[in-house]
Amino acid sequence: MSDSGSGSEVIPPPPRQNLVMRDILRGNIVTTILAVVLAMIVGGILIAITDPAVQQAAVYFFARPTDTLVAIWNSVSGAYVALFQGSIVNFGAANFGDAIKPFTSTLGFATPLIAAALGVALAFRVGLFNIGARGQMLIACGVAALLTFNLNLPMWLQLPITLLAGIAGGALWGGIVGLLKARTGAHEVIVTIMLNYIAFYLVTWMVRIPGILQKPGSNQPISSPTPENARFPLLFGDQFPLLHAGFLFVVAATVFVWWLIERSSLGFRMRAVGENPHAARAAGISVQRVYIYAMLFAGGLAGLAGMIQIQGTITSGFDGNIDAGIGFDAITVALLGRSRAWGTFFAGILFGALKAGSYTMQALQGIPVDIVLVVQSLIVLFIAAPPLVRTIFFLPKDDSERSARKRARAARKAARDDTRAKGVIA
Repeated sequence: MSDSGSGSEVIPPPPRQNLVMRDILRGNIVTTILAVVLAMIVGGILIAITDPAVQQAAVYFFARPTDTLVAIWNSVSGAYVALFQGSIVNFGAANFGDAIKPFTSTLGFATPLIAAALGVALAFRVGLFNIGARGQMLIACGVAALLTFNLNLPMWLQLPITLLAGIAGGALWGGIVGLLKARTGAHEVIVTIMLNYIAFYLVTWMVRIPGILQKPGSNQPISSPTPENARFPLLFGDQFPLLHAGFLFVVAATVFVWWLIERSSLGFRMRAVGENPHAARAAGISVQRVYIYAMLFAGGLAGLAGMIQIQGTITSGFDGNIDAGIGFDAITVALLGRSRAWGTFFAGILFGALKAGSYTMQALQGIPVDIVLVVQSLIVLFIAAPPLVRTIFFLPKDDSERSARKRARAARKAARDDTRAKGVIA
């Protein structure tokens, strides 16, 4: 179509559905899903390479290539089928309860991980890198054991008091970080690392000393068991031992964090500080106060994770390793969830599924659990590099990537023009 006045051709705008599809393909959800798929593909390659049957068939690949291909298929498909059956649904089970038991195990493994990751994600939104969830979990367990294990109250009092004591202990331990950050400018990474060590050795010492946390009548470095009336009840009975009422508290915590960050006035100030603390300060927001609030909430959520451990998962007594690596895995889950409440929730379920299914993979296929850890690491690697994922799957580039490419082309063109100009002068 031509414009009669100027003679120039008018290019019609692209259809609206094309723009919608482009925005969807550029979005974080698609990138995250494809990052998981890509990690599974690379994990499948590792599974095939390390499988003895594949290695044996590869020796005579050029004589009978189909043997190698069949061995690769059997290895990779068997591993991921075992992963699915161990984490979602076991189709070979004799009854419905046994069929869904893997999914309840996934939720059980994910429950403390989601709670700790919510604390890390909340701090991320404020611009704080909280790697102190481990110490906050340990202190929460220590405080709850010291203050509540010997109360002998009815369950309707003992359980919530124990839970609140642990959350308060974790919040105070996290609040130390926020206070030091706000008042002295101390870097939260250094402070949380040191507080992790302090918490670990403090709890380890406490469970070794009779009269403090050590189990009475024992010389082993372990605490007393969690009182029966302080334990989370199982949601669906003894058939599903890993799924307890702690999962309901995690769902409530996710809703709370979503409301706090996305809907409350305090959450608005937190987001503003996370985006640009200098602009937030110029707008009249107390950045120091926001730092303290953020770390109090983050520590409390990590404390919830610690309470889920001793009130639901490990009730026979705890020591300095009660966090079971959850404090550091929470960083990975928060990154995968893009520091959003519900994104973190579903990322935690994914990691719970990987953990639950890894044991089935090892039992049925003889695949080391370490392969699942590699897949988790690859997921985070690809999540941290969205341009790489978009390039591999030929997704449209976002505006920042296209601007960067234009600037790079302009810089190269300017460099070439400068070189030619110098050659002409010479």
